[in-house]
Amino acid sequence: MPDRDALHRSIDSVWRIEAARIIASVARMTRDVGRAEELAQDALLAALEHWPQTGLPANPAAWLMTTAKRRAIDHLRQQALHQREHEALGHDLEALEAQYAPDVVDTLMHAEQDDIGDDLLRLMFTACHPVLPTEARVALTLRLLGGLTTAEIARAFLVPEPTIAQRIVRAKRSLTAAHVPFEVPGAAERAPRLASVLEVIYLIFNEGYAATAGDDWMRPALCGEAQRLVRVLASLAPDEPEVQGLVALLEIQASRLPARTDAQGQPVLLMDQDRARWDHLLVRRGLAALDKAEQLARTGKPWGPYALQGAIAACHARARQAQDTDWPHIVALYDALLQVAPSPVVALNRAVAVGMAEGPGAALVLVDALVRDPTLRHYHWLPSVRGDLLAKLGRGAEARAEFERAAGLTRNAQEKALLLARAAGD
Repeated sequence: MPDRDALHRSIDSVWRIEAARIIASVARMTRDVGRAEELAQDALLAALEHWPQTGLPANPAAWLMTTAKRRAIDHLRQQALHQREHEALGHDLEALEAQYAPDVVDTLMHAEQDDIGDDLLRLMFTACHPVLPTEARVALTLRLLGGLTTAEIARAFLVPEPTIAQRIVRAKRSLTAAHVPFEVPGAAERAPRLASVLEVIYLIFNEGYAATAGDDWMRPALCGEAQRLVRVLASLAPDEPEVQGLVALLEIQASRLPARTDAQGQPVLLMDQDRARWDHLLVRRGLAALDKAEQLARTGKPWGPYALQGAIAACHARARQAQDTDWPHIVALYDALLQVAPSPVVALNRAVAVGMAEGPGAALVLVDALVRDPTLRHYHWLPSVRGDLLAKLGRGAEARAEFERAAGLTRNAQEKALLLARAAGD
């Protein structure tokens, strides 16, 4: 008998890698994402039942795909039984077999299908459809494309598991009720839909890079899922500069993860990081993606917010030491970013860059103008930035008050401790 623990680890690994591909292929058959996930889960349960007796098959991915597609055919056959008069059933069932049986046979012979890329792209556009609220898009994407369990998603975002389960169920129902087609949108709809896909991946990464709440400064597993998703997207849509821009941004940002905490696990800010600890393979991957985005821009495809943020990240990556950073160029990139994606948060980040390029006095004027913006009222980085500028100007008491205010606004324990330490002058 095979080692059950080792076998279950193998099954988990195969499922995490193949789940999205299986769901995507079955969804093409059923035209129903929710049903496709159920059928794929049925295939996983079948593996858990059979493989402990038979051992791991030679091609476990193909086994799972084949089993899921056979269940899809059974499901479609049942639908035909319910929807057609008895005398028409023979024709309907023959049509089903003719349409889908070759898929099953092909899967037995080949690990991949030629159109699997299209299926994954359809699944991405469906899971990230703007008809769903942002939280639902994030949860559904991590479930369908990331292969995460409901419990894993709940832990990652510090949300009760039933809440995540409800979001996923409602998301599937909403897609069905809205008759969202399982397809890559046409040219007229592609840009806004692509923006939704990119936004979801960006939000997943950001939550991993700087956790909004809880005891952990970072959640690297979420960063990893976002990187994996954007790499898949880049392979499926290689001619989109914004996709390449997001690849660049995420790879370069992720390269800093090893240096964002010290030996005691305490947070280390960008300007204080040991850049030798950055993952330079990821830096090279990010810079290569940015080069692709620049090449695409020369063909008339303009840069958007992700490519510009990728270029800002690249400026930091190219500086061997913090003092070598080209801050005037970063200010110029933020100026461009404000043109394509104006927001108070971008303006605040630009003010930080101005402070580094022109001095804290020039930046404080810009930050003080943002204090009146209602959207930043509860944004802890505003008083944090203001406190940093005041400290550099020698206005210690005012800086202390700002750091304390920022600590009161954040829900992340590590960040709170860092801000309180700065308030105490540590």
